Amino acid sequence: MFAGLWPGFDTGEVPIGSVTNGVHSPTWVAPEIRFLAGSSPGEVGGWDWERAAAAPASQIWETRHALRARLVAETRRRLRASWRQRGASGAELTWIDDALDEHVLTIGFARRVPSYKRLTLMLNGPAQLALLLNDPARPIQIIVAGKAHPADDGGKALIQQMVQYSDSPDVRRRIVFLPDYDMAMAHTLVQGCDVWLNNPLRPLEACGTSGMKAALNGGLNVSVRDGWWDEWYDGGNGWEIPSADGVADATRRDELEATALYELLAKSVAPMFYDRDADGVPLSWVDRIRHTLRSLGPTVQAERMVREYVSALYVPAAASSRMLAGVSGFGPARELAAWKQRVRQAWPHVRVEHVEAEAAGSTGQRLGSALAVHVLVALGGLTQDDVTVEAVYGRPDEDDEIVRPSYVTLTAEPSSEPVALLRYVGEIPLDRPGPFGYTVRVLPRHRLLADRAELGLVTFPQAPAGMTNGDLR
Repeated sequence: MFAGLWPGFDTGEVPIGSVTNGVHSPTWVAPEIRFLAGSSPGEVGGWDWERAAAAPASQIWETRHALRARLVAETRRRLRASWRQRGASGAELTWIDDALDEHVLTIGFARRVPSYKRLTLMLNGPAQLALLLNDPARPIQIIVAGKAHPADDGGKALIQQMVQYSDSPDVRRRIVFLPDYDMAMAHTLVQGCDVWLNNPLRPLEACGTSGMKAALNGGLNVSVRDGWWDEWYDGGNGWEIPSADGVADATRRDELEATALYELLAKSVAPMFYDRDADGVPLSWVDRIRHTLRSLGPTVQAERMVREYVSALYVPAAASSRMLAGVSGFGPARELAAWKQRVRQAWPHVRVEHVEAEAAGSTGQRLGSALAVHVLVALGGLTQDDVTVEAVYGRPDEDDEIVRPSYVTLTAEPSSEPVALLRYVGEIPLDRPGPFGYTVRVLPRHRLLADRAELGLVTFPQAPAGMTNGDLR
């Protein structure tokens, strides 16, 4: 995202990092799950996710059933209130007593409704969805909640489309839309759903924390690989909805991904949920719950997020601040500022004048050998202490750009007198088979710089330094 701000630097060197969001467990985890994890109500911390995952399968399943039953009861209450608000009489609402079923696979979809989150992707094939909802052997039920921004007419249109579908008499007992999405509703939803559905238009999802909240309650995510799910999905803590990334036609892309979703629910998710042992426990499903609690329980919490902020950002920033402050008078900061001004003025005159390389030793350019590199650099009035000269090497792509590069710092040959050109030498290891390329570069260097890319200055040869002929073997 930010590579364009640091031209000449590799993506991994861009000095903008990220910390993935986390959620506040005491707020979102159901008391029944807290009991499994050994945490008391109101307690912050003390979550033993391994203990929760190690509970007997029957206990885990009974807990999940209790949460689902609570969700069904609350949904019926809210559904009845919603229909009454729309003007329906009590005589018209008797069907709500049979809406949803606490024994049926329950899918939740709840979030704000911008177009990229694709609230209505599940409606792309309404007949196919109806078959899934009303399957006599392995039915599913879906609870949808959402709220559009008052100025978002597109989002409001999506909600209208969802309401129209869920009002249909043939599916309204299996798919419900709840208006006025709020935190109280979210509590019950993330705790009670067996599956949390997320199907944004990849790669537009920022993070998507609702799925984290569901995971902490033993819910399994079914999601497009985007946001946090792209980072932590491992094949065992839920399911991936295949994404048609390369399809430019938006309508065609929605059609392909909706079909993939229907097939995933029909062939993988629902069969696992309804495959029960003699005691009525879906052991494979419970195993996925166990793995979800183990793999995501410690990871999606806000405590992990704060630790990462502290260790990766706040502590280094504090250390840099103290270093720049010095003992008194901010002497190091003044030194760094003066050095930066001098380097910026001189940098247009820093050039890589000549690069040559030859096989080190007598083995030639073979895997396991090395290239001896010799570089002449014009420092433009700077000293060798102001710069680092590096060889950059690795596998080139079709455009001769080096992919996932490695770096070797070259050494300046000693000189007793000031010279216009300084010679740098070093060896590039030929440590990987296949196509191989290299170049060299010059970077500013100072002990007080927070990052090697801080100044955004880098100099390369005017022409590519070199590529090997053929593959290294």
